[in-house]
Amino acid sequence: MDASQPGKRPGGRSARVRDAVRQATLAELVERGFSGLTVENVAERSGVHKTTVYRRWGSVAGLISDALELASEESWPIPDTGTIEGDLRGIVQLVRSGFADPELGPVSSAFVAAAVQNDEAARALHEFFVARHEQSAEVVRRAVVRGELPDLVDVREVIRVAVAPVYYRLFVAHEPVTERDADRAADAALAAARAGVL
Repeated sequence: MDASQPGKRPGGRSARVRDAVRQATLAELVERGFSGLTVENVAERSGVHKTTVYRRWGSVAGLISDALELASEESWPIPDTGTIEGDLRGIVQLVRSGFADPELGPVSSAFVAAAVQNDEAARALHEFFVARHEQSAEVVRRAVVRGELPDLVDVREVIRVAVAPVYYRLFVAHEPVTERDADRAADAALAAARAGVL
């Protein structure tokens, strides 16, 4: 998922304030969870006056939405192995390793937890996934051009089906996700796409 890496943004006070508030939001969300997230704590941690934070973001849900909006605008390293098998496995491994990362994983998990508790956070997380799946779907488009997949395949659905088992294991079954689990999820999605199911 990786919704925590700040990208290079244009300069200026407004961008610096937004980045400071974003980093404070991520840190507070990880430390305190959604139920413990407050505008006051984010303001204190970021060094931005709380009236500014209230005026610009409005609420803790607004803080989360903005952090996810920033993340959705950032590109991530789409694999280009030359085959759909390698590319799709690479994408699922990126998701798996992101959650396993000791710094990035807690942030991504906190966003998922917040989405379960708050409708605005859920909408923001949905928009994040729409953008991320659109970026990732490039590997499927390339596969169609190479003749590896039928041209009627739903490129975004292939991505969703490939990564869904990672989220199920982590957030529903509360099971670890191994490299083999991730590869198997990618392979199953690819088999479905080749069979015309997707």
